[in-house]
Amino acid sequence: MATVSLKPSQGDADVQVTYEDQQKINTFANKNAKLVELKEEVEAKQKELQNLEDASDDLLMVDDESAPIPYRIGEVFISMPLEATQEKLEEAKAQIQQQIADLNGQADEIKGVLGKLKVELYAKFSNNINLEMDEE
Repeated sequence: MATVSLKPSQGDADVQVTYEDQQKINTFANKNAKLVELKEEVEAKQKELQNLEDASDDLLMVDDESAPIPYRIGEVFISMPLEATQEKLEEAKAQIQQQIADLNGQADEIKGVLGKLKVELYAKFSNNINLEMDEE
């Protein structure tokens, strides 16, 4: 998460923080928090996608194609034929991939806004403000 902090001026003329500046700083902090949240959500979706791909791979090794395959819908497992289960997995994978693409699109929009705000805030406050990501 990025740190937004104003440092005491080092001999330079005092820079006044206006209401608009404070709004920009708050917007930066909120957008940055949303970006972190989106990144975590993308990671979770990627794990979910990997699990679905692993399940698809496991279905390729099924010996008895006539045996019903348990497929989880919500909190319930439903026995389905192999072909229907494979179709459901492909649909679920496509849906997750679309969700990942949407989340990445939102993250890119937020990165654009953050970039503009960084330029504006650094232009006014130069070294008196820190908008960089914390090392974790």
